[in-house]
Amino acid sequence: MLVKIKSAAVLGLEAYEIEVEVDACKRLPGQSIVGLPDAAVKESRDRVRAAIENSGFQFPPGYFTINLAPADTKKEGPLYDLPIALGMLLVSDQISNKKMNGSVVLGELSLDGSVRPVNGVLSIALSLSGSKRRILVPRENADEAALVKNIQVIPISSLKEAADYLAGKIKIGLHKVDLKALFQTDPEYGIDFVDVKGQGHVKRALEIAAAGSHNLLMVGPPGSGKTMLARRIPSILPTLSLDEALEVTKLYSVTGQLNGKGSLITARPFRSPHHTTSDIGIIGGGRIPRPGEVSLAHLGVLFLDEFPEFERNVLEVLRQPLEDGKVTISRAHSSLTYPAQFMLIAAMNPCPCGRLYDALQACTCTPLQIQRYWKKLSEPLLDRIDIQLEVPRLKPEEISAMPAGESSSGIRNRIIAARKRQMERFSGSGVFCNARMRPKQIKEFCELDREAENVLKSAIVHLKLSARAYDKVLKVSRTIADLEGEATIQAKHVAEATQYRSLDRKGG
Repeated sequence: MLVKIKSAAVLGLEAYEIEVEVDACKRLPGQSIVGLPDAAVKESRDRVRAAIENSGFQFPPGYFTINLAPADTKKEGPLYDLPIALGMLLVSDQISNKKMNGSVVLGELSLDGSVRPVNGVLSIALSLSGSKRRILVPRENADEAALVKNIQVIPISSLKEAADYLAGKIKIGLHKVDLKALFQTDPEYGIDFVDVKGQGHVKRALEIAAAGSHNLLMVGPPGSGKTMLARRIPSILPTLSLDEALEVTKLYSVTGQLNGKGSLITARPFRSPHHTTSDIGIIGGGRIPRPGEVSLAHLGVLFLDEFPEFERNVLEVLRQPLEDGKVTISRAHSSLTYPAQFMLIAAMNPCPCGRLYDALQACTCTPLQIQRYWKKLSEPLLDRIDIQLEVPRLKPEEISAMPAGESSSGIRNRIIAARKRQMERFSGSGVFCNARMRPKQIKEFCELDREAENVLKSAIVHLKLSARAYDKVLKVSRTIADLEGEATIQAKHVAEATQYRSLDRKGG
């Protein structure tokens, strides 16, 4: 007897249908799983046996062949436990299949028969969007699946419950979530720019960077507040739209990092990997490719503290995603593309000892040591950073005398207004912020008058800017004008933008 149950798998970020075929024959007891299963899938034989027996069913005798079709794609993870177990119960006539037709089943089984959550449920649910099909998911994944409209989400807690539901013995209501309620609550950050004293020019640069999603590099001695300022950037960023939230949530669902973050991520991601992270950890990859930090920071912030301490090859792999906003990982059997439109915030000391610009302590580094330190950052990488600025350490008397700064909510309101202008400007073009402008848009929206053009030409000569740096200055100028509500870029906007390229040649 042969039974077929629909399930699903995720390749990259996209899901596709898997058909779990269970066939029983009268031979010596045993099981074989075919269809390119990985170790986790093969181990399901022992989990399924224990779950069936501990759920009050009899483990059927005979030899079972379990095929995961299509057979030419690699299957991974424990999400096939539940459909395999149900298939074995159906093929042995222990349950009926009144509601099996059209149902998609997925879930990991514990030895006691309870169903555990699995990864990638949102991608699978999105692949069924509009089909009005029924999907049986672990109860912990139900909120995630219910974000998708026009599908029937059935939360399952145990193998026994799934069997009784499919046999028509019990009824389980469709699971629903209130999307509006999820977006009505503002994220709690716990930190605010109101706590930051002084550093007015740095906060201004961070506001510009956040308004246009520009990359930024902070250089200053230890204790100047670089990390403190960077960690407050999420508090001034606008919340994600629904489409953006689904895109980010899908990335975290696939990598199994959604637990504890709720069913939908509405705050922009903030990733801060340690400088010992490998290039695969940053960019993504592995034997079975997975998203890296650049993709987990999609539509948010990637903060790299101690920038030159990262391995040279790790920093160099950032160049393509910074330019293209995506990462393509190619392997012999497949090629996967992950989104990576993040805002890079980097922080570093000005020299190995960190006291080159420190007014309180003298630097002990030789010019050769300083040069070698800066040479860890290549010119092509620095060219891709829009804003570069020095962060001096405050003097003790300045810290005690200075009043508290502006709150994050006040800064965020200006940024939201600037982002709104950009959304209207780029409507229908696939571009959502100034940092992602293409040459055609730069030419159309960054036209300069004679005075502003003269200021930019002077900066090119004195700072020896590359063609890419020239475009970066225009993009930052456009963002400064947006923050001030100006339709045209003026000379003062270009003058301020060129100030943020002063560190380009520090390593020369």
